[in-house]
Amino acid sequence: MARDPGLEQLLSEDLADLDGLATTAMFGGLAWMWNGHLLCGARTDGVMVRLGKGNDGWALDLPGSTPLRAGERVMEGWVRVSPEVAGDDRLRRRLLGAAIDLVRGLPPKVAKPRKG
Repeated sequence: MARDPGLEQLLSEDLADLDGLATTAMFGGLAWMWNGHLLCGARTDGVMVRLGKGNDGWALDLPGSTPLRAGERVMEGWVRVSPEVAGDDRLRRRLLGAAIDLVRGLPPKVAKPRKG
């Protein structure tokens, strides 16, 4: 997969006010980490968003939304939305708001020193 600079820009702008936000290349695209937790990511095939187990039903009802898969394994609580859905400001911000609410409730991760 290739990166999508347009989607990356939209997500970066939507998430700009979050303290402790970092980006990293991951899964063939760009991922946003907040307080050490993976929040969302973007590639040419759309945006993946972390909503939490049992919190993703409403998002999966959106046209252009599918469960996130790692190979054949369905990643519960994660959705992938098409670039068209991600391009809709209202839907994208609703998805990101739900992801932020989930991750806000998680304890911050502290980087562990590497052995070696």
